[in-house]
Amino acid sequence: MMHSLRGLGPMRGLFGVRRYTAKVQAMQVGGPVGAPAHRLYFARNGSPVSPWHDIPLVANSSTNEYNMVVEIPRWTNAKLEINTRAPFNPITHDTKKGQLRYVANVFPYKGYIWNYGALPQTYEDPREVDSRTQRVGDGDPIDVLEVGSRVCAEGSVHRVKVLGALALIDGTETDWKVLAIRSDDPQSSKINTVGDLEVHMPGLVAATVDWFTKYKVPDGKPPNTWAFGGVPKDNVYARDVIGTAHASWKKLVQAPHSDLALSNASVDRSPHCMGREDAGDAYNALFGRGSVPAAEQAEDANAEWHYISR
Repeated sequence: MMHSLRGLGPMRGLFGVRRYTAKVQAMQVGGPVGAPAHRLYFARNGSPVSPWHDIPLVANSSTNEYNMVVEIPRWTNAKLEINTRAPFNPITHDTKKGQLRYVANVFPYKGYIWNYGALPQTYEDPREVDSRTQRVGDGDPIDVLEVGSRVCAEGSVHRVKVLGALALIDGTETDWKVLAIRSDDPQSSKINTVGDLEVHMPGLVAATVDWFTKYKVPDGKPPNTWAFGGVPKDNVYARDVIGTAHASWKKLVQAPHSDLALSNASVDRSPHCMGREDAGDAYNALFGRGSVPAAEQAEDANAEWHYISR
């Protein structure tokens, strides 16, 4: 699967990412989703690349567009995520107590109700208290909820516009959820803010809050809570949250030691950036046996939500 990544050159305000050409390839190892060993790696020109560290955060600084890495396609249940502890950060199927994790269907919802993914080159630092919520970060890249009309494939990378953000409170941690829409979505020109989202997709924000409040209840956990009463912050506020998380990532990737996997192929001044020879060896080690290019997944023409105003 070849994904076109516009804007992969260094952008104003970005941190030392060497110039890339336009395509990376998703490489599947260990079987399809549902296989315990499932891994979706990313590669370019014979070198593994990290979807967390090597794909730039900003796609177009003049239009405030970002790159999003899709982990979970809409209406599916497998809990897939960028693995922050595995070299080059493949997308893997999360486990708990040795069991693959699937999100429950909480009526009236089926699986995840958006394309769910992450903003690369961001980090919600669990050692730093977020001044906005007075809680530490959750130790992951920032989550993105893509609300457009298409179902996106696992591992696909898309340019998105940020509409706003919700601050989920998960125990003692802040878990920001950024609302976004693909820039190439048919409704993208109409939707630029949370207010626009309510006009053109009435009820989706409320359904999002409801979904996250309840989704762990079938597993015996209490409902989740929210900062700001579950009211979304606007796109300017959301971009500030993203900027803070990008600064935290910069500190992380420069650190000489970490419990997290910081291997990368492009981040200047990072002690974890691999030279060409080492990258080639890593590529052979990861993909030399049993890997296949991830099959191209056609976008579902019948995937559009239909919103009926009351």
